[in-house]
Amino acid sequence: MKKTLFAGAARGMIGVALIGVLTANERRMGRLLRDPNGHPEGKTMAQLAAETKAAFEKATSDVKAIAEEALGKAKAGEQLTTSLKERADEALTSIAELKAAVTEMEQKADRRGNSNDRQPSPGEQFVGSDEYKQAFPNGAQPGKNVAIEVKAITSVTTDTDGAAGDLVRSERVQSPLMMMPDKKLTIRGLVAPGQTSSSSVEYVQETGFTNAAGMTAETTAKPESSLKFDLKQAPVRKIAHWMLASAEILADAPALRSMIDYRLRYGLALVEDTQLLKGNGTGQNLLGVKPQAADYVAPITLADATKIDVLRLALLQVELAEYSADGHVLHPTDWAEIELLKDTLGRYIIGNPQGGLAPTLWGRPVVTTVAQTLGEFTVGAWARAAQLFDRMQSQVLVSTEDSDNFRKNMVTLLAEERLAFTVYRPEAFVDGAFPTGA
Repeated sequence: MKKTLFAGAARGMIGVALIGVLTANERRMGRLLRDPNGHPEGKTMAQLAAETKAAFEKATSDVKAIAEEALGKAKAGEQLTTSLKERADEALTSIAELKAAVTEMEQKADRRGNSNDRQPSPGEQFVGSDEYKQAFPNGAQPGKNVAIEVKAITSVTTDTDGAAGDLVRSERVQSPLMMMPDKKLTIRGLVAPGQTSSSSVEYVQETGFTNAAGMTAETTAKPESSLKFDLKQAPVRKIAHWMLASAEILADAPALRSMIDYRLRYGLALVEDTQLLKGNGTGQNLLGVKPQAADYVAPITLADATKIDVLRLALLQVELAEYSADGHVLHPTDWAEIELLKDTLGRYIIGNPQGGLAPTLWGRPVVTTVAQTLGEFTVGAWARAAQLFDRMQSQVLVSTEDSDNFRKNMVTLLAEERLAFTVYRPEAFVDGAFPTGA
């Protein structure tokens, strides 16, 4: 009998304490579950779920305290009414429903992601910046500049700063002229990243290694090995271009965003891709990988070697230079020819028309870019033997300072970046051409 009275007391006291709070929470939960995109008070679903979960945990703690108080009353022989027991049962049912709603809400938040956390595009950063709003509240004004710095476009797809996967969204546009070709920018993503605050980067390049290690008898002289290093300088170089636009575009945020994202910055990245791969180091050019890489010399002779055979031998050449290659760089046409190779039964050897995996060959990723010369290949230890140093990542400048611009109601949009590139071990790269007919 006392046990029954205790249960009724505990539940009754719980109901009295929680019935008002749970009703308010349930109403809010109901609204959110019916409209999962609702973000009252500027809060995301994930934030509301966390707050509601915290309220539930606090309510659970209160339940324990009320239960102890009810136990004391039950032991004292106090009578508990039936209505209190019914209200307690209702409260316990409500708290169970609240817990289920919290779980469902968290799952929806995980599936949908937090839209407020989406990485804004460079154009969105520009038109949303305080500098833009202060300089051009109602369109262009003479003698005013606006400059912001944004992260450089890369080929990585992980959730990192500057990842192209975070910057570009599919969007319906009225004119195809506003879009640029979807070319993957791969070279920056292959090499090690870095930063510099100087006008040049001084580094040591390994140019030779003599390994004299051997078995040595007691009391005899030990053999001497040697390493050869050369001190190198990698000057910081600038990539830049500009275009004119009507002043009215400054008041047209979507058009301005498209111009910045798909024209100016994309143009910088195209040139950067080519410079990192095959810049010749003269004038204002970077010194890229291809001019420094070792020439392809087949370590073993194969009769009628195919392109697949040649790439495997190039990997071997890198390995013999005591590095492990981590990627092939091919022209898209050469890779297509490899993918289309068939056996005598008409089955694809490499390609899989229904496959969605990233291309690989001999266990290494294959990156395709039109920066590569058709009919040539470059393989190497990209992440270990080369590094890119950003001095200034992509910057966009909008100006009306030019008097002619002001008279014609035009503005100048300028994009530029500064970077240096180093290759620490040229022998870690092999560059060559496919044999005719391969």
